Amino acid sequence: MSAPLATRIAEEFAAAAGSLAPDSQRSRAIDALTARGLPSSRDENWKYVNLRSLEKVRFATAGAAPDLAITADQLPPQIQGYARYTFVDGVLAPALSASAAPPGIVVRSMRSSGSAPGNGALQSEGDLRFALLSEAFATDGAAIHVAADAQCPGCIELVFVASTEATRGASYPRIDLKVAPGARIGLIERHISVGSEANFINSLASVEIGRDSSVQHYRLQQVGARAVCFDTLRATLAQSSKYQLYSVNLGAQSARSTVHVQLAGANAEVGLFNASVASRTQVHDTFQLVEHIAPNTRTEQIFRGISAGRARVACNGKIVVRKDASGTDSRQSLRGLLAGADAEIDVRPQLEIYTDDVRCSHGATAGKLDDNMLFYLLSRGLDRATAMALLKWAFLEDVVARIEVPELRRQIEASLAGQLNETNALQGALQELL
Repeated sequence: MSAPLATRIAEEFAAAAGSLAPDSQRSRAIDALTARGLPSSRDENWKYVNLRSLEKVRFATAGAAPDLAITADQLPPQIQGYARYTFVDGVLAPALSASAAPPGIVVRSMRSSGSAPGNGALQSEGDLRFALLSEAFATDGAAIHVAADAQCPGCIELVFVASTEATRGASYPRIDLKVAPGARIGLIERHISVGSEANFINSLASVEIGRDSSVQHYRLQQVGARAVCFDTLRATLAQSSKYQLYSVNLGAQSARSTVHVQLAGANAEVGLFNASVASRTQVHDTFQLVEHIAPNTRTEQIFRGISAGRARVACNGKIVVRKDASGTDSRQSLRGLLAGADAEIDVRPQLEIYTDDVRCSHGATAGKLDDNMLFYLLSRGLDRATAMALLKWAFLEDVVARIEVPELRRQIEASLAGQLNETNALQGALQELL
């Protein structure tokens, strides 16, 4: 982070301190951020991200959520059976929230309850430093507690809406999810924009999963075309727990997703499934680090990215197997598809193994559509536009088909078709699917 930017962040924090809830952790976070700095393009894991836009951002929050200025019609259709909680510019908007959490699930506003996420941001190094920025400035978020043995495979939907121009204020969505032993929960997390403002969004999520628990977490990033969106997620898994993370990235001018998962208990299992589609001059960058700390843990990572126009899509998947993590089973598949002469795809699998008894495999490919498959479809009478659209669709379905909420999957498929700018070509061929 450049010295002028560090100075400006510290000055904004000092000016906003009077309006922020007193919290010693805020001061420690801003001190740590000033000392360590935000990443720059010289950092290996950040070289694909456009960080210049931060020079125009006002990092202080936008203020109280203007929930009366936004209507429910501007939000995505609610998924049946899910209790919706809506946050505007990082602050709970009760008028846009509906239903209540089912028994065994408690959802609170961090602002009203006075709780803090406790995500360990002060101990964050390198790739998690944007968490410190959130710790310093965020004013609200969703604190979710799942009681022991609660069974709710589909129950909570969080919608985070950005509405403020980045030069007037930032949005800091936060999630603190704690799952007690033996529980099961499904969580949908959406990030959208209202209006055509160039928003700055810096999201922070903390996930703690207890023994023998299961979490299915769906994340959809669909903010405005001029927005800058950073998100950090840190998850810790206890013994025999399971975490399935499905991420779909469509929006933003520049987006960066940083995920750090620790398999701290024996027999813990994580699945990371990510689809990213960028066009025009968009930049989508994903960094996922999984640490195998305990024995007999398992990781499955699948990334599918399509880059069109002059866009850039990047994914760096890193697996670290610690010395006590014998019996680790890890599989990576990172694939990118170039859909334009000036487009760029960067996929990078990494393995660090400090024990012998492991099964680890990885693969990475980047290229254009398969000419043989295209010829096959053309020879069966399909026109070229439809044939190319179907091949792109099949490429993404490696991730999308795994989504187990039918209504959400249909919404995502419709959004993907629009992002690919091939809705008409797909409409007839996919009528039965949609």
